[in-house]
Amino acid sequence: MSENNLTLNLVEGSVSFSFSPQAAQQLKAILEQLMNSLKAVAAKTSSGSGKVSPQPPVEYQHAQEVYLEIFCNPNIWPSPFAAKVLLTVRDTHIRLSTEAELTRIIEDVNLYLEQAG
Repeated sequence: MSENNLTLNLVEGSVSFSFSPQAAQQLKAILEQLMNSLKAVAAKTSSGSGKVSPQPPVEYQHAQEVYLEIFCNPNIWPSPFAAKVLLTVRDTHIRLSTEAELTRIIEDVNLYLEQAG
């Protein structure tokens, strides 16, 4: 496998594709934003402080050699550690759409950036 391959571990199996370190940095920032939204929802829900303000869904799209899309609605998960994202990876020959654990995706992106740096 090439150094530029990002491997995302799924509930069953994994997917690996060409991805740049710059795109991984952008993805990491979006995932951090998603974690903050999830923490805000969890904090308001657990404190019982009235009505919870809905957080906007988070969507990331990267279209280069391989198209990657990640989508998550932070309002439906009780905690950041329970959250899953909808993941789509496609190119001209194949399309994979599945659900993945958010914490696992964050770990995979961080590992990729450590190895690329």
